[in-house]
Amino acid sequence: MIASLHYPIAILMFVVGIYCLLFRRNLIKMVMGLGILTNGVHLFLVSVGYRIGGAAPILTGGLNQFAGAPVDPLPQVLVLTSIVIDISIVALALSLIIYIYREHGTLNPDKIRELRG
Repeated sequence: MIASLHYPIAILMFVVGIYCLLFRRNLIKMVMGLGILTNGVHLFLVSVGYRIGGAAPILTGGLNQFAGAPVDPLPQVLVLTSIVIDISIVALALSLIIYIYREHGTLNPDKIRELRG
């Protein structure tokens, strides 16, 4: 993929995720929007650490002797940690959605608010 397309695609994914969170009235679609939003953030962070012609930051010889110009490994580590956290959040949210549907029979947050006693 062309390096200049990473940022617009990441921003587009972020905006689509925000749109789903704000304007969709279905809890499952809102969780899907949250997933799209976090994937946009992941793409952005990995793109920030990318270097054209970069190599994996693996030491081949003595200290500070890389195989080539290394890419920044910190965004990659942050994204891997964030992916694990994101999977946990989505799994918890979906389990809560199942419970809400069983109790209230709807996935619309506005109708669920109306059911308060």
